Order: sequence, then structure tokens, then C-alpha cells
Amino acid sequence: MTVLTNRQATAPSPQVEAPRSIGMTVKAYIALTKPRIIELLLITTLPVMFLAAGGLPPLWTSISVMVFGTLSAGSANALNCYVDRDIDQKMRRTRRRPLARHQVSPRNALIFGIALGVASTLGLWLTTNWLAALLSLGAILFYVLVYSMILKRRTAQNIVWGGIAGCMPVMIGWAGITERLDWAPLVLFGVVFFWTPPHTWTLAMRYKEDYAAAKVPMLPVVATERRVVLESIAYTWATVLCSLALWPVAGTTLFYPVVAAVLGAVCLWEVHRLLARLNAGKTGVQLRPMRFFHWSNAYLALLFLAVAIDPLLS
Repeated sequence: MTVLTNRQATAPSPQVEAPRSIGMTVKAYIALTKPRIIELLLITTLPVMFLAAGGLPPLWTSISVMVFGTLSAGSANALNCYVDRDIDQKMRRTRRRPLARHQVSPRNALIFGIALGVASTLGLWLTTNWLAALLSLGAILFYVLVYSMILKRRTAQNIVWGGIAGCMPVMIGWAGITERLDWAPLVLFGVVFFWTPPHTWTLAMRYKEDYAAAKVPMLPVVATERRVVLESIAYTWATVLCSLALWPVAGTTLFYPVVAAVLGAVCLWEVHRLLARLNAGKTGVQLRPMRFFHWSNAYLALLFLAVAIDPLLS
């Protein structure tokens, strides 16, 4: 833990007075957990439990997985804020985070993140099963130690492999219901794995200068726009094809593959429009990368909604 503790901010930032009221303090700690990211993770967790149960999953198991899964994701995000507190001050997108604004001390953020991780692991172990608990703990450790501390600042492939942590809620949800793993959650793991790079790269295209200032080698910082767009197209195709593989693997009704095909077609249309705009001479914000970023959010949410609905129709 010494390596974490000794990480110092490399650039000064205006000192912001720490919040005084209890409400502001609570709000700062909640912000450390990155609630919007947690929402994205949870929309892949609950639908998988429907699929694993072949219909409505047990209520209390579902509540347990969602509650302790939230704590697990909050732990990983809070610890990520601790590790990234120096670069968060340099980026417009992150400079209002609690550690960057000195609303929470690094020591308290570290303790908070560890406490959430312990609570989530023990909670899943006691209320669901050991497999779900270990998968949750593994996701936290991978996100913090492998992605945040090693990959993020060293390689343009950071989000490709670091995104594995974001795929784990699929496995946790399935294990929470069945106490084992199977091919169906592995296929959905693949969907999230292939979906993550183009989703993140299009956001990084919009905030390219931020990542460059923080010396984070996201692909849009170190590669041409053409390479970023072409790789985004390749990963999007892989996402769509992987999503369709769930039909034969899980034995879904026709509802799921039809929805997956329609959503995939729109997603592919949007990512190929990026290339069309690039070929037309557009660059930078004129490429409108955030259009694909926002659509990819909707794509994942709607696809997993179809995953949840399908077993109710059989």
C-alpha cells in the first residue's frame, strides 16, 4: 500500500475548502463512487439474473447482488479516484471530483474505498455464494491494481484489457443465481468486452486534449483519427456478432436475436458514419464522436433489457 500512499499530485491546483455540512460531506463521498458508472454496470447485472433464472429471479438474491454489487463498484471507483487524484486535477472532465477539489482527503478516500470493498465481498459471500464474492473481489483488484496502476498510464491498450473489470458484473449476476459459470454469461462478458473500447475511445476523442495534458496514452492521443475510427468499427462488429451468439448458446426465443440484430444494425450504422465523416474531410468535433458514445450507452441498455425480457416470453 506504500506505493499508493506515496503518489503525489504533479501539478498544483486551487485549494478548495472542504465541505462543512454533513450533507455536503455525504455528497462528496457518494461522488467518489461515480454513480453514473455504477448505473451502467448494474444494467448488465440484473438482466443476466433473469436469464440465469429462466424468468423472475429470487427477490432477495437479486436485491443482495444489486446492493453489494453497487458497493463493489463504488469501492473500485473510489480507489480509482485515489490513484488518479493527480491526473484528475489536470482534466476538465474530472477536475470537479472530490479529491481533485480537496473535499475528501486522500487517506479518507483510501479507507472509504477499502471499507466498501470489504463490505461488498463479505456481503456477497454471506447472502449469495463464495463464487459471486470472489468474482466481485477480483473485479475490484483488477480495476485498481491492473488497470488504474499499471495499464492506464503505460499503454494505448489500457481500456481494452482494463475493461475486463467492467465485464465482471455479468459473471457476478449469473453466479449469484446459479453458483456456477456457463457459456451464456461468457458470451455476454464478450459483448461488454468488445463494446468497451469504441465506447471509451469516442469519449476520449472528445476529450483528447485532457488525456494528452494528463499524459494518459488513450488511443485517440497516440494514434490518428483514422486508426481510432477503424478500430472502433472492428470492435463494434465484434460486439454485434458476439451479441447474436447468445441466441444459440442460451436457447433464447426469437425475440432476443431480432432485437439484437436491429440494435446492432443501428450501432454499426452510427460507427460507419464516423468513417464517412472522416472520409469527407471532417475532423475533431466535426466527426461528432459523442453521437456514437451516447448511442452506445443506449445500445447496451436496450440489449440487456432484451436479455431480461426474453426468458419471460418462453
